[in-house]
Amino acid sequence: MTKNNNSNDVLLANIIKGIEEVKGNDIDILDLREIDNSACDYFVICNGNSNTQVSAIVNSVQKMVSKEIKDKPWHVEGMENAEWVLMDYVNIVVHVFQKNIREYYNLESLWGDAKITTIINKY
Repeated sequence: MTKNNNSNDVLLANIIKGIEEVKGNDIDILDLREIDNSACDYFVICNGNSNTQVSAIVNSVQKMVSKEIKDKPWHVEGMENAEWVLMDYVNIVVHVFQKNIREYYNLESLWGDAKITTIINKY
């Protein structure tokens, strides 16, 4: 079941707020809606400077989304080593990387057909 665009927009805004709250870096939103067979509508990709910051970003996103819209991820994986944590909100999947791991996997190039919006850090 696909949520309407408005609830996607509200969820996206709260995910971004959660990332920015703990100074997550290099935030990209990949719009996958026009891509056949994509598993979700959006990827949000960002990175932290350490496993501690990656964990803090994940916790901040979960808190922000839970507080503001009473939603929680359907699935979270990767918290054990916090190099790449995936948070699945069904229509939006959040990838929180350590910088070197993000560069290695380069998801943006794998989804080259996606429309990418980069969020400029305010700090």
